[in-house]
Amino acid sequence: MSVQPQPWPQPDPQIVAAVRVMYSGRREAPLAVQVRDRLGELFPDAAFADGFGRAGKPGWSPGRLALVTVLQKATNLTDRQAADEVRENLSWKYALGLALEDPGFDHSVLSEFRSRVVAHGSEERVLDLLLERLRELGLVAAGGSQRTDSTHIVAAVRDLNRLELVGESVRAALNALAAACPDWVDQALVVEDWSRRYADRIDTWRLPSSKTKQDELALHYAKDGYTLLEALYAPVSPAWLRELPAVQTLRIVLVQNYTRTTGGGGRLRIRRRERAEDGGDGLPPGPIRLASPYDTDARWSAKRDLFWNGFKLHVSETCHPQADGDRPARPNIITNVATTASTLPDTKAPEPIHQALDRRHLLPARHYLDSGYPSADLIVASAKDYGIALVTPVLLDTSRQAKAQQGFAADDFTIDWDGKRAACPAGKISATWNDVVQEGVAKTVVAFAALDCIPCPVKEQCTSSRKGRRLSLYPRELTEAIRTARAQQQDGTWQRDYALRAGVEGAIRQATHTTGLRRARYRGLAKTHLDHTTSAAALNLIRLHAWWHGRPLDRTSHCHLARLQLRLVA
Repeated sequence: MSVQPQPWPQPDPQIVAAVRVMYSGRREAPLAVQVRDRLGELFPDAAFADGFGRAGKPGWSPGRLALVTVLQKATNLTDRQAADEVRENLSWKYALGLALEDPGFDHSVLSEFRSRVVAHGSEERVLDLLLERLRELGLVAAGGSQRTDSTHIVAAVRDLNRLELVGESVRAALNALAAACPDWVDQALVVEDWSRRYADRIDTWRLPSSKTKQDELALHYAKDGYTLLEALYAPVSPAWLRELPAVQTLRIVLVQNYTRTTGGGGRLRIRRRERAEDGGDGLPPGPIRLASPYDTDARWSAKRDLFWNGFKLHVSETCHPQADGDRPARPNIITNVATTASTLPDTKAPEPIHQALDRRHLLPARHYLDSGYPSADLIVASAKDYGIALVTPVLLDTSRQAKAQQGFAADDFTIDWDGKRAACPAGKISATWNDVVQEGVAKTVVAFAALDCIPCPVKEQCTSSRKGRRLSLYPRELTEAIRTARAQQQDGTWQRDYALRAGVEGAIRQATHTTGLRRARYRGLAKTHLDHTTSAAALNLIRLHAWWHGRPLDRTSHCHLARLQLRLVA
């Protein structure tokens, strides 16, 4: 498929006339019409040309396919439904500049378009182009305030327990080999026996209920897997078969879930890995442990009482304080979506988010985060590297004195960094000041003399040690940043300001309910991220449509019973 970048055609005069008649007076024009009228050629073909060849059969305009993908997400349509809208919906033809009789395209074109975008690393191109256009129009800008929160995303694969995972991995490898080189499968394996065991998918309801028999079956799956790998790595087998993704996945699943040892007499022993306190022969850590042979990026993760297999999504949006009933000067715009492994801690997300915002020239002056994100390093680095003030509750002092709110916590001590000494609340000066490294982290250990602490009348409020009080301090910048943040968040003004962060919950709810983001449509982190960026672009268009017409976003959704209750109450 080739692409020769061309400007989008103007809307067909017949379609223009029909749209103007249908939406005359006070009726709002549809989203697609408003986007074309107000934003023009939003996604030029040239921005996607690197993903398509210059020679060959001409393909559909990639810029217009990008707009179709965004409109598809705005109405939560399947590929087939979106292709039907292109053929039948006048407002979509208007936005795309199609003639009335244009037949559109086959729905499979959308899947091919997404694959090309992902293959060329252009997952964020659509959102970048939209934000650049909004920045030109003055609808979004650097500075101001933004807020970020995360939510869980369920992978587009079936949840598997460990027994099903191994069986399905063997089955997936067999199917891949049978499709890639059926002659090798016929020569190397007894097809009838393997087909009888792995023709149907491995389901819990088909498995034996006895724990003993399940353990036996797990070892049987493992032996089959190792037998298959030994046949593949035999000198007579084609080397390229070993490089098939499904074969490599099987190899990793076996390594992660089983050990092979040679016992007495040279007998090979296969044993399932179990959780081990010392880490020896135990299961690998969650971030690298495969959860499905069909999506090797998905991971099991837990957050409080939630347990899911998939990914994590971080949504960032602009936010503007406003009085009740006042129309904001700008709409709240989603400026970034970050799709990560579900096991990645939230503390690791802000730095890539700030890098993306910096690339788009949309860095905020104040960034509102919940308590799962901040650390002393992050607070200092954000201010130093990007000029961003993080507005976020930091973890309080967890010492015995701070928890009991009695006695002297570390924050009650006065630190003289230049003089390398500390003063306690009773006025005593520290005896030693040592810079050390504890568990790979640079710290300063400050100790007070036992002769000062033991006879002190307030010793019971300070320490239970038989010697003097000791303080373990982070470097100066980090310690001062944490102390300042803790002091600020005790103030009522800070609490009222921080309430602005709560609005991001509505953004996440809008994303999951409008575009169906809760469950991934595609497999793999890259395609899932593409789905998230196009969804963010769709949500921005929906917000702009509401803002253009001076109406608030409808973020509420009630079932029929709830609507009846509201009507009765009214």
